[in-house]
Amino acid sequence: MSTEERLPLEGIRVLELGTLLAGPFAGRLFGDFGAEVIKIEAPDKGDPLRQWGQEKDGIGLWWPIQSRNKKSITLNLREEEGQETFKDLVKEADIIIENFRPGTMEKWNLSYETLSEINPGIIMTRTSGYGQTGPYKDRAGFGSVGEAMGGIRHVTGFPDRPPSRIGISIGDSLAALFSMIGTLTALNERHHSGKGQVVDTAIYESVFSVMESMIPDYLLADYVRERMGNILPNVAPSNIYKTKDGTFVVIGANADGVFKRLCEAMEQPKLYDDPRFHTHLARGKNIHEIDGLIEKWTMQHDSGYVLNILAEKGVPSGLIYSVKDIIDDPQYKEREMVIKRDHPTLGEFPMPGIVPKLSRTPGEVKYVGAEFMGQHNKEVYGGLLQYDDKKLQRLKERHII
Repeated sequence: MSTEERLPLEGIRVLELGTLLAGPFAGRLFGDFGAEVIKIEAPDKGDPLRQWGQEKDGIGLWWPIQSRNKKSITLNLREEEGQETFKDLVKEADIIIENFRPGTMEKWNLSYETLSEINPGIIMTRTSGYGQTGPYKDRAGFGSVGEAMGGIRHVTGFPDRPPSRIGISIGDSLAALFSMIGTLTALNERHHSGKGQVVDTAIYESVFSVMESMIPDYLLADYVRERMGNILPNVAPSNIYKTKDGTFVVIGANADGVFKRLCEAMEQPKLYDDPRFHTHLARGKNIHEIDGLIEKWTMQHDSGYVLNILAEKGVPSGLIYSVKDIIDDPQYKEREMVIKRDHPTLGEFPMPGIVPKLSRTPGEVKYVGAEFMGQHNKEVYGGLLQYDDKKLQRLKERHII
């Protein structure tokens, strides 16, 4: 990136409250693209994410990623003086990100109505289990519960086994993505009105939003999608197939033209004209038959051959990567999806790169998450708010920071 180019969100200041995943992940995304993100933790109790993940030399390996590019300050929002200090920060901010249970900010006298009087342009992004309204709004809601209520757990796994989870915190991550979309939308609208607003993201709704045609399938076709393992209902072929060397290959060839090319790769072109497989609907009705024929073919060849011939024929396919495969893969390397930044204790610290890629003003990871709580207290309170040393000392003595 040219030194003359600004990062795309440079000049936007975000105050990040809350802990763990949904709120802080949204804050990380803003930081990746140049926003100044000030993460606020209670002085007596930091974000539990500091201890999440595997440990190396006593350091949790999740925190340096999720809190990259963020400034760390401490502030006790349970005390009136801490609340007044937060209001001073709000005067200088564009966005507040919080993921407390609804009513918490109001309990601290920090409602959107109060803060918008101080700064009419402030955008408050609120992420919670069930949203700010409705009969469930006061319930505690983690991402796991949102995944269950949003419908994704019901369809994840195999039909002869209980519902399963996806191996990551997908509910929180989806909520963070929708929160960022909503916040960017509100920022754009503010250019016209000059006013901020509340962005209300519920975890269960974020999950529900990606559940494809589940609702009309039920209400219009009386069909309830159930767990189907590695296949999608009425979409074929799209599965994993075992090869001669014991490796599983993913093949997605459900479109008519792609399926025809798969038949050519298998040296069985007549399969395409078979009435059982000639159309999308026909293949959907005969999933198990077509999958059996494909795996009979893949079991005759090593995975390398299968992948090469499918790539040559233009059939989407790939291995199921472990983290080791990701690290060794040239596509990941070419697109800088595994980057390293200096860590004060651990040295070079590897982490995921930035998504998406912007051609002219890409984002940037400048540094890993703050090593200790309040690392930027002096910079933010003394610099941004112009608090003198005497006031800072008093706030510290009163356990406000």
